[in-house]
Amino acid sequence: MAKHTKSEIDRHFGWFEGKLPPRPAAFVRWLRKPSSRLVRIPLALLLVVGGVFSFLPILGLWMLPLGLLLIAQDVPFLQKPLASMLGWIERKWMERRRAKDAH
Repeated sequence: MAKHTKSEIDRHFGWFEGKLPPRPAAFVRWLRKPSSRLVRIPLALLLVVGGVFSFLPILGLWMLPLGLLLIAQDVPFLQKPLASMLGWIERKWMERRRAKDAH
């Protein structure tokens, strides 16, 4: 089960990296390395807080899932619920896109 959860987390990271321009995507890949832990944890917390306050200018809701994904790299008990939550969000997103494309 842990192997499946890890691959799900990796898949979601891949999706985020695919949506980013090359330089920010390379930065996210660097953040995921074990040696980047001292930078990853504070940055993840800032992203979560930024996501919570996404109603303010400049900040966005995209920050919340990225911050949670980064935190899950170091907090194993968060990996399974986060993978489930992101899978649910992805399914809802796809359903919404299909419904929009059908009209």
